[in-house]
Amino acid sequence: MDLYAFPPIAAVIDGAYTLLMGLAGLLEPLLGGAAAAASVVLVTLLVRAALVPVGVLLAKGEQTRARIAPKLQELQRKHANNPERLQREFRALYAEEGTSPFAGCLPMLVQAPVVGIIYALFILPVVNGHPNLLLDQTLLGVPLGHSLVGTIGAGVPQPLDLLVFAGLVVAIAAVGFLTLRAARPGGPLAVPRPAATSSPAPAVPGAPAMPDLSKALLPLHFLTAGIAMFVPLAAGLYLLTTVAWTLAQRLVLRRRYPIG
Repeated sequence: MDLYAFPPIAAVIDGAYTLLMGLAGLLEPLLGGAAAAASVVLVTLLVRAALVPVGVLLAKGEQTRARIAPKLQELQRKHANNPERLQREFRALYAEEGTSPFAGCLPMLVQAPVVGIIYALFILPVVNGHPNLLLDQTLLGVPLGHSLVGTIGAGVPQPLDLLVFAGLVVAIAAVGFLTLRAARPGGPLAVPRPAATSSPAPAVPGAPAMPDLSKALLPLHFLTAGIAMFVPLAAGLYLLTTVAWTLAQRLVLRRRYPIG
């Protein structure tokens, strides 16, 4: 069964197709052949703007988790020999503070369908029964439906193709590196904080802990650079735009909701 032919999914993809083609038509007088690429970037910015409240909640959650870290460590010391009790106490403390160690997953989960739709729009020759004209669109002469791996696999790639794809992948990796630095308290891009009068007690070795996935997911920015080698150029543009937004949003919100 063709998943993209399933009527509800086909209707969503067709609606996204209509939106992108409409935006490209509006931007074409200003941007010419880059209009379709610019429409992908614009849609990405609109999606991320709609997710700003989620980003604010995430920043507040990071601040709260940093504040309660000493309490978590105290629970580790107190219940180190009772893992089940420790996990219950952890969950109770997170619930009392109105946060969760899994909050960092939310922005990624919300965006996943959008990335999937853009991916589909630039691999399907037919969208809901009509030809996919987006496949004819280019960026600097490189078709938006081509990928780096696909281009190399199809034969000898053109230097311009390699240059465009390499620039995209390097840019995503660079933004991921900066995001990792910005995420570290006291890091080069972090907001300076006064020195603490006392340092938190170390965690009890071997004690189970509920992971803070907002930090665990940060290395995925580098994985995103690898993914950009396989997906269509249009989807790569979405990825670059969204990780750049994530970095800028993190820097702004970290100043508003600093952590130690």
